[in-house]
Amino acid sequence: MLITGFAAGMFQTNCYLLASEAGSEAVIIDPGQDAAPRVRELLAEHDLTPVAVLLTHGHLDHTWNAAELCDEHSIPAYIHPADRPMLADPGMGLGRALESVIGSLEFREPEKVIDFADGEDVDLAGIRISVDLAPGHTQGSVLLGIEVPIEVEPAERAPGTPEVVPVCFSGDVLFAGSIGRTDLPGGDHQQLLDSIGDKLLPLPDHTQVLPGHGPQTSIGAERASNPFLAGMSTPGSSTSDTVKKGRFGL
Repeated sequence: MLITGFAAGMFQTNCYLLASEAGSEAVIIDPGQDAAPRVRELLAEHDLTPVAVLLTHGHLDHTWNAAELCDEHSIPAYIHPADRPMLADPGMGLGRALESVIGSLEFREPEKVIDFADGEDVDLAGIRISVDLAPGHTQGSVLLGIEVPIEVEPAERAPGTPEVVPVCFSGDVLFAGSIGRTDLPGGDHQQLLDSIGDKLLPLPDHTQVLPGHGPQTSIGAERASNPFLAGMSTPGSSTSDTVKKGRFGL
């Protein structure tokens, strides 16, 4: 499995490329502001052919270059329908305090957009990707999950060692040491905590989390030390009384 990524734009949004191997098809996840040039470099470096852009949610710092890359390669963008209107009207997700980010710029949908459905699996680039709706940061935030095989011969694998590592592209739902902000239009703090409790905390501790901003983490690390998750141990048990604004992104 090939997973590579980089941070781009004024909000340092993580953009990822996902492929089964070099020289194969690939998907692009969250190409935000100024991501397109580096995406092109990585596609060429690994001899990848993009087949889709996947968007964890509709905020502009994650979608800025989506139309450009989709139309350039004649590929669709996938997004949950609750956030789809933000592709053409990103201001509706920013609020008055961040309207200056857009200024006089105009945005539009890619030529082809496909709606994510909660609980579905999409098969793209030879990879099965699970889609789970996790509202709270936005109403259309989704978690994208894959399983990465561990390249160890069965005879050499220690007892109890998993055969695959779950990986979750969490967008702005969960970060290393923080959670997504909920003070923008469509945000709901308790709903976000409920989404984390219902969809993320039940995952195995060794699940790797690739967030929309900041460094990679794991479910086990966040369960143990993320201050926003204090007191959350089972689905629906979110009791945190923390402030309403996370640390990263829009």
